[in-house]
Amino acid sequence: MKPVKEVGIVGWGSYIPKYRVKIEEIARVWGKRGEWIKDDLLIEEKSVSGLDEDTATMSVEAAKNALKRAKISPSELGAVFVGTESKPYAVKPTSTIVAEAIGATPYVLAADLEFACKAGTEALQCCIGLVGSNMIKYGLAIGADTAQGAPADPLEYSAACGATAFIVGMASSNSVAKLEASVSYVTDTPDFWRRPGKPYPSHAEAFTGDPAYFKHIREAAQTLLSELGLKPSDFDYAVFHQPNGKFPLRVARQLGFTKEQLMAGYLVPWIGNTYAGSSVTGFSAVLDVAKPGQRILLVSYGSGAGSDAFSFIVQDAILEKQPLAPTVKEYIDRKELVDYSLYAKYRGKITLP
Repeated sequence: MKPVKEVGIVGWGSYIPKYRVKIEEIARVWGKRGEWIKDDLLIEEKSVSGLDEDTATMSVEAAKNALKRAKISPSELGAVFVGTESKPYAVKPTSTIVAEAIGATPYVLAADLEFACKAGTEALQCCIGLVGSNMIKYGLAIGADTAQGAPADPLEYSAACGATAFIVGMASSNSVAKLEASVSYVTDTPDFWRRPGKPYPSHAEAFTGDPAYFKHIREAAQTLLSELGLKPSDFDYAVFHQPNGKFPLRVARQLGFTKEQLMAGYLVPWIGNTYAGSSVTGFSAVLDVAKPGQRILLVSYGSGAGSDAFSFIVQDAILEKQPLAPTVKEYIDRKELVDYSLYAKYRGKITLP
């Protein structure tokens, strides 16, 4: 898929809460061997939102960072999309909260999007389409989650918190990365779901790898490369959805990418799986260090199931804009460890009658 007009990213930014809980600490509470779990998931710790943080507040922080780098007025945004599966309200859009907080209202298209862990790239696709058809000048796409995992469930070791925002505009001297093309691949594969009224998601472990994660990412990535006439060695960086530490490394090998191509955007060992913010936060980390002329592959995955694949070429403006907002690494390094009791308190796992 290609827009009618050339489209690029003009600003980007992330936000990761400062609180972290170690995997060994979660394992200790449930009588598990933390080292075994760390070796299985390749995750050291995960990010935890504070009592005053949720998907809306994290989205606002990420959006502000993106606006700093885009160097545009919020009033120029024609759309604000928030992709998430952990909205603060069951019925009330998060996007309007974000749009109001950053000063983008009232003449703006706003909507919340859902598609599990690919809701962030879904928002990105929508902005690309609206900008590429000349309906809007700039669009804001956000992937954010305060991810849930039931106590003692395997998801509890990886479900984390974070947000990333991108501002999309026409490809110009203001762009930091120009879109070459994108591909979306979707099937009805029920590997992960949450019923109405349930506080935590369920998952069918037999479907988690193939035919879910690996099949969808491979199909989207291979189709995109084929349509562009490119091969893995043509890319300087590759970012795949990171539900744990092993899956992105494995799918990279299957597709012919090297570990070195992954490392700039490989974040899951230090912050866990931020769900809708997972692959896009990896992409944000790559933009923090990328140089003009480099090519980046971004492939998301959302349970249920689908993948979005994008190819971007980095532009000259990135060098000027990289220092204008905090980097993902700076957010990762800014951390405070908490024990399981504080983690449970911050994440609302303790309920009172």
